[in-house]
Amino acid sequence: MSRFCVYLGSRDGHDPRFLVAARTLGEALARRGHSLVYGGARVGMMGELADSVLAAGGEVIGVMPDHLVEREQAHLALTRLIRVRNMHERKASMAAHCDAFIALPGGIGTLEELFEAWTWRYLGLHDKPIGLLDTAGFYSPLLTFLDSTVEHGFLNARTRQDLLAAEAPEALLDALEARLAVA
Repeated sequence: MSRFCVYLGSRDGHDPRFLVAARTLGEALARRGHSLVYGGARVGMMGELADSVLAAGGEVIGVMPDHLVEREQAHLALTRLIRVRNMHERKASMAAHCDAFIALPGGIGTLEELFEAWTWRYLGLHDKPIGLLDTAGFYSPLLTFLDSTVEHGFLNARTRQDLLAAEAPEALLDALEARLAVA
């Protein structure tokens, strides 16, 4: 099956639906036979996602720079924890180990990773599908802004369409799996 790189917060967020979405996505990934590639933390939404995949019998690969092992409290019960020297190597390693990308709610790190993966796709460095899990409308303002960039001529419609979005984990996985099947 496929490996999904998931970007998400190392915090819980204020809305309990965020943790539920992380848990539900993890269970769905494992149930469908997919593996998780993520940032390697055991805290916040990152830990919830990893724990749910592991509890459902799935494979979890974490990638974490040495300097963040203590700060993000590395998850030591993963199938595999890849330690790298810096954030650049982390993102490159996560991208190299996956077949598709998903972003759940998160902060600036999540957004930076999402936009870099999407930019790499735009530049032709990969053709992996990318999706947003729009839990509780978290990404709705961003999606509206991105639609505006198309309307104003700064983003072409095809590139915008490359970024999938769904409110439910199962629906997002269905859409990403359909793109993987075509690729």
